[in-house]
Amino acid sequence: MWTIWCVAVAGYVLAIVNRTSLSAVGVDAAERFAADASMLSLLAVLQLVVYASMQIPVGLLLDRFGARPIMVIGMVLMALGQLAIAFAPTLGIAVFARMLVGAGDAAVFPSVLRLIATWFPAQRNPLMVQLTGIIGQLGQIVAIIPLAAFLHATSWTLAFGSVAGLGVLFAVLTLLLVRNHPQQYDADVSVDTNTGAIEVVTSAMDTRVGIRAAWAHPGTRLAFWSHFSTPFAATAFVVLWGFPFMTEGEGLSAGEAQAVSSTLVLVGIISGPVLGLLSARIPTRRTFALVVPAVVIQMVAWGAVLLWPGQAPLWLMFAVAVSMGIGGPASMIAFDQARAHNPKNRLSTATGITNVGGFLAALLAVLFIGMALDLMGASRPEDYTLDAFRWAFATMMPLWLLGLIMLIIERKRTRKLMGLV
Repeated sequence: MWTIWCVAVAGYVLAIVNRTSLSAVGVDAAERFAADASMLSLLAVLQLVVYASMQIPVGLLLDRFGARPIMVIGMVLMALGQLAIAFAPTLGIAVFARMLVGAGDAAVFPSVLRLIATWFPAQRNPLMVQLTGIIGQLGQIVAIIPLAAFLHATSWTLAFGSVAGLGVLFAVLTLLLVRNHPQQYDADVSVDTNTGAIEVVTSAMDTRVGIRAAWAHPGTRLAFWSHFSTPFAATAFVVLWGFPFMTEGEGLSAGEAQAVSSTLVLVGIISGPVLGLLSARIPTRRTFALVVPAVVIQMVAWGAVLLWPGQAPLWLMFAVAVSMGIGGPASMIAFDQARAHNPKNRLSTATGITNVGGFLAALLAVLFIGMALDLMGASRPEDYTLDAFRWAFATMMPLWLLGLIMLIIERKRTRKLMGLV
């Protein structure tokens, strides 16, 4: 049981490394492929589009084949994507390679959740899911520091080729060591060891009436906008634009930029359990008590950086990292909201809808930043300026404002439906 979980969670760490492998080498990517800012954004945008669009197919495949083969396929797809980007001669091939990475990445976390549900007692599932999410975020630090250092010490091809090799290794380990469920069961089931209750584990979204029914409930829409509003800045920052902004715009050294990015990850790891506990204790007040403050804190911190005369001091960059680090765990509250307002038979559907919110906002943020840089005449690394980056990152503000407005509207509708208004 523990061996299977350790292999699965290590595979999830590798998936995060794959997802964020361009985070500290965005400038290198722009130079290697002679890409302007908008085209560079496509590397991240299409990756996120594929990731989000694969959630429903992955759920259906998990129900049909179980976690092990789907996770193996995910590892192979990521390995192929990283191998392609290692040798890609043009930006077009690199974009296709990142789409392969997105498709493979989409298969891993749902597979790990499935393994937790089938191998651990049902009452222990929330703790194991929380641990898995926390440990998985260490993959961002691997991408920010060791991978970037290895690339700069060797070459682009060797660095990304090595990540591809790790993908093959974990595909083999998953095939050899992971099993869909314990031998005593002939299907994927979750067992409550306190009561003896056995429940079949399903992941599929009901694409006929479930999606309409889930979206019709204001609680699901509240969850969607919670997930839309809270994590997208961190995703855009870590996946592509954070490092160029810090090094080329704010004038930070590579070491300082790595420290800021690592702080974002560590704050998320530390604050996750705290926000989870608070969300459970104040279920009827968590939107205004936790989600809205997480959004406002990010807006204030980013506003201070964007309005600061000249380059922002290092302490303010760390403050921005802390604000975005809180946003990631705050986005998990959205899944508590989805679970609270939907029956079990459409919980997977509501969870899928909620998950789309964050990735939709992230891909919009990445795309808007790239487009704004082009409009400001900062298409290539040699043209990057602090003013151009300020206007580019300012495009996140309308996304936050939209999220806050919809949060207030859907919270009121939800509370009215619950009889609290």
